[in-house]
Amino acid sequence: MDRRADERFSGEDWALGEEERVHYVDCVFQDVDWSESTFVGCTFERCEFGNVKFNASTFERSAFLQSTVRRCSFFDASFVECKLTGTSFDDCELRPLTLDGGDWSFVSLRGQKLAGIRFGAIRLREADLTGADLSKADLRGADLSNARLKDAVLKGSDLRGADLDGTPLREVNITGAKIDLAQAAHFARAHGAIVS
Repeated sequence: MDRRADERFSGEDWALGEEERVHYVDCVFQDVDWSESTFVGCTFERCEFGNVKFNASTFERSAFLQSTVRRCSFFDASFVECKLTGTSFDDCELRPLTLDGGDWSFVSLRGQKLAGIRFGAIRLREADLTGADLSKADLRGADLSNARLKDAVLKGSDLRGADLDGTPLREVNITGAKIDLAQAAHFARAHGAIVS
C-alpha cells in the first residue's frame, strides 16, 4: 500500500480519477474535486476535508478514521463496506447517499440532514446523531447501540430490527416511526411502563 503523510492538497481536480490501496495520514484536502472518482481499499487517517466535492464518487472497502469533514458535498456518493470510525461531519450535504454495509461506529453526524438514507445493517455503535434529521430513513437492522439520538427527527423512519441497546430512549421522539414489538416494549419500559 502506498503511504502519503502530512501532505496538503488544495484546489486540485481529481474528478473521474481512480485510487487503489493508498494510505493517507494527517493530510489536508481543501477545495478538491473528487466527482465521479473511485477509491478502492484506501485509508484516510486523521485527515481533514474542507469543501471537497465527493459527488457521485464511489468508495469500496475504504476507511476514514478519526477524520474531520466540513462543508463537503456527497451528492449521489456511494460507500460499500467502508469504515468511518471516529470521523465527524459538519455542515455537509449527505443526500442522496448510498450505503452498503460498513462500520460507522463513533461517527459524529450531529445536526446533519439524513432524511431518506438507507442505513440498514450499518454499524452505528455510539454514533452521535444528536439533532440529526432521520425522517423516513431506513434503519432496519442497524446497530444503534449506545447511539446518541437526543432531538433527532425520526418521523416516518423504519427502526424495525435495529439494535437500540443502551440508547437513552426517553430522549427519542419516534412519532410516526415503524418499530417492532420488542422495540415497543423497550420504549414502554424506558418511559416507565410495566410490560407484562
